[in-house]
Amino acid sequence: MPRFWIAVASHEHVKHGVAGGFMQVCHGKIGPLNRIKPGDWVIYYSPTEHFGEKTPYRHFTAMGQIAGNAPYQFEMSKDFVPWRRDVSFVSAQPAAIEPMLDQFAFVTNKKQWGLPFRRGCFEIPESDFQLIAQAMKANLDE
Repeated sequence: MPRFWIAVASHEHVKHGVAGGFMQVCHGKIGPLNRIKPGDWVIYYSPTEHFGEKTPYRHFTAMGQIAGNAPYQFEMSKDFVPWRRDVSFVSAQPAAIEPMLDQFAFVTNKKQWGLPFRRGCFEIPESDFQLIAQAMKANLDE
């Protein structure tokens, strides 16, 4: 039975992952990636367009199914060798989070809805995944 996850990254970083067919979370840490298994689904939430930027974007920006068997390391530079997982991304459009906030099961405190996202990667119920997939007009059959 697949599980459903939200990962957090700037839209700029998400675009690199979609183009390369991979995901990274929490500045390249392996821990969250070990909880995710092949066949699980991930949705990226982008609080900003660009890493380090303060202007809010607040959109779900990509969606895909985990492929491959295990996390692996990739040398981005001599000083940065993050962990990744392969993802088969599907066609989807960015969708703003605000119209969905009152419908999410994973948001228990509507005034502090951003708290779960601080974890960088967390599991959500399938009902929330379906709500986001519909808002993103995702093609889950690709």
